[in-house]
Amino acid sequence: MGLDGDSPTARALLALALIQDSPGITAAELGAELGVSDRAARRYAAILREADIPVESTAGRYGGYQIGRGFRPPPLSLTLSEALGLTLSAVESRHGRDDAAGRALAKLTRVLPASLAGAIEEIRSSIPTPPPGPEVDGGIVAQLVDAAAKQQVAQIRYRGEHVFGTAIEPWGVVPRRGYWYLLCWSRDREARRLYRVDRIESVRVAAETFERPDVDLLDVVEEHLSEGWEHAVEVVIQAPTEQVRWWIPRQLGSLEEQPDGSTRLRGSTSTPDWYAVKLAEIAAPFRVIAPAVLAEEVRRLGQRLIEAAQPGAETLNDR
Repeated sequence: MGLDGDSPTARALLALALIQDSPGITAAELGAELGVSDRAARRYAAILREADIPVESTAGRYGGYQIGRGFRPPPLSLTLSEALGLTLSAVESRHGRDDAAGRALAKLTRVLPASLAGAIEEIRSSIPTPPPGPEVDGGIVAQLVDAAAKQQVAQIRYRGEHVFGTAIEPWGVVPRRGYWYLLCWSRDREARRLYRVDRIESVRVAAETFERPDVDLLDVVEEHLSEGWEHAVEVVIQAPTEQVRWWIPRQLGSLEEQPDGSTRLRGSTSTPDWYAVKLAEIAAPFRVIAPAVLAEEVRRLGQRLIEAAQPGAETLNDR
């Protein structure tokens, strides 16, 4: 039997977890999750009641199961897929020397069943650990997240080229590419701004509230990260925009659908050689309009790829 198991006992425990996670779940829904009939699902609910677990049910069209008050949950249990997701999140969220996520994962592992704890340790040890990101103050992150959730105006002290203070309307905190970013509206500059959280020295939350716009935080952050670099980029791709989205990460820039069915990519970069490699992933004809330095990097990359494919090209085994 695997970690999730398919025995009656395992199914009864899974039924308990499903009822806890989804109060009001119906017998049909419970059966579908367990892979059994409605009647069998009701039998598992009865087994839980026999074990003195207060499974309450409501009759009628909109009725379902829920756990009654006073129930003390059993020890923590996770499926293997949940454990994998938790482990990957902990590994990817390292910031500075203080590996808080890693310590939290270690604490959770200690209270899990031995078989599952062993699986987590095996997964964790087999994944290459990325270098830690910059130090992030957990207290500042908590203040910003809380202010964004309550839509409260805040005053921050930020360390950029120089230290300055600014009044902001915090929209949210987004982890991206090894950094944590605060997306907000700057009242002083009357513009949308993106700040690195590790450079925020202090936060003072005010009682005043604001109305947060309905935007995709991650999409807006990616848009910000593609703007303002040294070289302005313009590339025309001979493919429809919906198809190009599969090849172009949002961080490269914005896509504009053209009347002839092609797509125009606009962005910016300070590393044309890296940008050329990303463009090479496009599985359609394209032309670099600007800058000239990027066009040159694309030519160099293309020449290297052509030379590497020549029949007489030197291989590592020839050296």
